[in-house]
Amino acid sequence: MIKKIALILTFFNFCFAYSQIIINEIDADTPGTDVLEFVELKSTTPNFSLNGYVLVFFNGGSAGTGIVSYNAIDLDGFTTDINGNFLIGNSQVSPAPSLLFDNAILQNGPDAIALFQGNASDFPVNTNATNVGLIDALAYSNSTTVQPTALMSIFGLSVCTNENQTSQATTKSIQRNNDGTYSVSTPTPGVNNDGSGVVLNAITITPSATVLTEGDVLSINFSTAFPVADSNLIINMTLNNGSFTLLDFSGSLTTFIPVGATSVVKNFTIVDDTAVEGDEELIIRVNSIQSGYALANNNIVIRVHDSDNIVQPWGTPLNPTHGIVTPTYTTNYYSSLEGLSGENLKLALQNIIANPDIVHAHTYGDVSDILLVADQNPANSSEVWMMYVEQPRSKIDYQTGNSNIGVWNREHIWPQSRGGFADATSSFSDGINVWLPTGPNDITAGHSDAHHIRAEDGAENSLRSNRDYGSDYNGPAGNVGSWKGDVARSLFYMAIRYNGLNLVNGNPADNIVGQMGDLASLLDWNHTDTADDFEMNRNNYIQTWQNNRNPFIDYPSLADYIFGANYGQPWFSTLSTTNFTTDTISIYPNPMQNTFTIAGLEGQSRVEVYNQLGELVFKDDFSGTQHFTMNVTTGIYFAKISNDTKVVIKKLVVK
Repeated sequence: MIKKIALILTFFNFCFAYSQIIINEIDADTPGTDVLEFVELKSTTPNFSLNGYVLVFFNGGSAGTGIVSYNAIDLDGFTTDINGNFLIGNSQVSPAPSLLFDNAILQNGPDAIALFQGNASDFPVNTNATNVGLIDALAYSNSTTVQPTALMSIFGLSVCTNENQTSQATTKSIQRNNDGTYSVSTPTPGVNNDGSGVVLNAITITPSATVLTEGDVLSINFSTAFPVADSNLIINMTLNNGSFTLLDFSGSLTTFIPVGATSVVKNFTIVDDTAVEGDEELIIRVNSIQSGYALANNNIVIRVHDSDNIVQPWGTPLNPTHGIVTPTYTTNYYSSLEGLSGENLKLALQNIIANPDIVHAHTYGDVSDILLVADQNPANSSEVWMMYVEQPRSKIDYQTGNSNIGVWNREHIWPQSRGGFADATSSFSDGINVWLPTGPNDITAGHSDAHHIRAEDGAENSLRSNRDYGSDYNGPAGNVGSWKGDVARSLFYMAIRYNGLNLVNGNPADNIVGQMGDLASLLDWNHTDTADDFEMNRNNYIQTWQNNRNPFIDYPSLADYIFGANYGQPWFSTLSTTNFTTDTISIYPNPMQNTFTIAGLEGQSRVEVYNQLGELVFKDDFSGTQHFTMNVTTGIYFAKISNDTKVVIKKLVVK
């Protein structure tokens, strides 16, 4: 009998303990890019331990999403404050949340959040909704038209609170009333909804700067709203964040504000080492505070520029150089193309760049790592070069959340939806040494083919969407088109590398899979924005991963022999050129017998004539307009005419 009573009391105490905590407030629909979202819990007693609790976010089941979880947060190790409140939210919420989640993580609804006894590991993403271990739940929306009725039934809820019931969802939050009902009002994160409770002494953190360079001093001012009372306010902090470690700064991580004072300044020196680390970010984070205080802000990000960046000798696409970067393909890599034309040339080129015995396919996650090197800004190794907007951005500003403002991401030049390879490979990086074989029919590999994926400003990437080039998309206002040839050569590559991808003239509908335009514009861009050292370096690096190259960077003239005016003519590497300024150069008569004239060039020039086997049969240097005598047999020849500024290939017929 005594054992039974003991068990009953234990069960009663357990249930009583787990009824102490509720969901007190939620703000899911906030202004702009959703950086002010939060969830507030409340206990009936102050300083209540949250060990054994987990907060889980559930989809409401609308639009085919399913009644499943999309996030879970462990609460072990935390306690509520002197007023019984515990705040979870974005880093910009004030007062500072005790526990952070990413910006824009809270969906606007119709959804639900629920508090369970358990751990986050019990609720991996897409866990079916359940009431097992449920402590409290709140169903919410920003509309009256749809409610998560099935989810509400599972949680035993009869009400779904509409955050937009006053048509001011972005400036209101959903708050629990003292009688257990919910209403919407101006957000009150970190304080009692009814205004009662102990007024906490707010601690504000103010750094001397938000951008530093190695060797600078960071001064941090900690100040309180009113003087510290009773005992010194001890402040323990960290600056560590990812690659920014204890080795990157000097200074004690503990300070205090004495009784009667309202502030203290703490100085740190950022270490100026010789390592090429790239830009980093430190985070000023106060780990815990004494009862009676609240952090007005916390988790403050400070950018630290690396003072040891590498500057390459070649230029950016905006200030291009040529001939500094040497291509890394072997001497016989393109040898099978010599003398071929038309479809035979196209097929031979595909056999090189899509060879299933040689070419490697990687994941979309790997592409993020590839771009950090392939698209590195030659003027600053801490940055990537963004193509359309023609400017650099720090490598650490890679988009990880929902907002695409001020970040860079991966731009598919051949859009995923129009290539038939949307989300076809893993988002996880498994490195250069893990790969799959691939071939010309493996369209899924197009999803992660780095030859057509570039670093780009997130917002501009969205604006481009899946539009065709030339006839539709021509970049942001004011751009000078330093990216246009790059785009053309990437699309030429894709149309050869993968069966089923075709380049067409005009502006085909954006929902037609396998077609991209505008071919006429792309051929023109290939001429006017010639391949440069940035592209060649990129081509070299991607080859180390994929074991193939973009041949239209190595030999841009191939585009005219496969897609353009030279289609049907035999191609020879000896005739290839990267300079296409040709309109003023003429050769006559054509057809000829044994004499011809070249006009349109100024200064010292040279003519080289090749037969259809690619053999040099005539060569001469000249100045201005010049007449030549050439004794060769009847047939078709190709004249390569050049000076310091112009190079042109002309077909020459000998009768």
